[in-house]
Amino acid sequence: MPQVKIYGLKTTLSPSWEELSDTIHRWVGEALKFPPDKRFRRFIGMDKEDFYFPDSRSDNYLIIELLMISGRSVETKKKLIHLLFGEISEQLRISTTDIEICILESPAYHWSFRGMTGDEAPLSYPVEV
Repeated sequence: MPQVKIYGLKTTLSPSWEELSDTIHRWVGEALKFPPDKRFRRFIGMDKEDFYFPDSRSDNYLIIELLMISGRSVETKKKLIHLLFGEISEQLRISTTDIEICILESPAYHWSFRGMTGDEAPLSYPVEV
């Protein structure tokens, strides 16, 4: 499962973190074919003076980073991005203008978990989707 970091104002994230986490989890699972028990999220809530963004964004502004092993097709990643934009906008009433999503990928051998590197570890989900 990708490691997901969500940056935003504390005042925006605090009341909606659970719903936002569930929405991200649902669509990451759908697009990337992950099992439901894989959930890795970090909410990074900041005070207004610590989070600079353009005047064209509101206090609902979010940055979502998905860190994952490389191997997914361009179509799969675009599907995930479009699902996240649509569902976060609809479910949490956050304008797509206030949402930025970045997928950061690295080879499996750059990851390590359960005492081994990602290319050595047996995974319960496909990477090449």
